[in-house]
Amino acid sequence: MRLQFEFDDESNKLSVDEFWDFCSQNDKLQIELTKDNEITATFPKGFAFSQKSIEILLQFSGWEKTYQTGKVFNHLVGYVLPKGLIFSPSFSWIKKERFESLSKEQKEKLLHLCPDFALELRSEYDSLDTLQSKMIEYIENGARLGWLIDPKAKKVHVYRPDEKAKILDNPKTVSGEDVLVGFELDLTEIW
Repeated sequence: MRLQFEFDDESNKLSVDEFWDFCSQNDKLQIELTKDNEITATFPKGFAFSQKSIEILLQFSGWEKTYQTGKVFNHLVGYVLPKGLIFSPSFSWIKKERFESLSKEQKEKLLHLCPDFALELRSEYDSLDTLQSKMIEYIENGARLGWLIDPKAKKVHVYRPDEKAKILDNPKTVSGEDVLVGFELDLTEIW
């Protein structure tokens, strides 16, 4: 579902507080704000998607508890990116020092930063083009690594700053490289 807010000039864009209020009134949806001031909302995605999502969360959580180098989040965290977009990736990670530098108040609502790592898990209903555009936005806004996992095609699109996206075809694992040090996502349960 897409809702478009059209304004005559840049000063009339939806503010972060107005966006937060809108989300609070529609808390059953995952809501984001694009660079075109367009609100996008997604609905629940079903059992199979949920199982894949839980598997990823379990692997990330185990790694986070072992290494304790940062904080892992699911889609319930919204980020106000430096370019003004508001996104909620399927999963994200913020380096420990960056997260701890935020005040309690800054952690209460939307986080005003770009995660160090963003992962989008594609459902049957998601547009590949839209998710690829989001991944580019994460990288352009400061993410150091991004993965777009497409279970249907059994592909992982890997994004890094100053590099063309690399597409892995039916990999068994994908490495967190120098960003998620020591993390390797086992994709056998995802496929």
